Amino acid sequence: MSAQVKGPASYFPSIEKKYGRPVAEWKDLIRSSPLTRHMELVAWLKTEHGLGHGHANALVAHTLAERAAPRS
Repeated sequence: MSAQVKGPASYFPSIEKKYGRPVAEWKDLIRSSPLTRHMELVAWLKTEHGLGHGHANALVAHTLAERAAPRS
């Protein structure tokens, strides 16, 4: 039995289905943006790329968490 995905990643299948782009592509866009603050990035995804608030928030939260994670 597989574990259920929780948190921001639980939105990823619906994001890919609704917007027709893989999550990796959205995360690359976020990383390449000159913006760095969470809500600035959310607003940018909503206005420039037409994402809904929940989807934009999930992508930004997951991407910024990866950036903040310690590397081994």
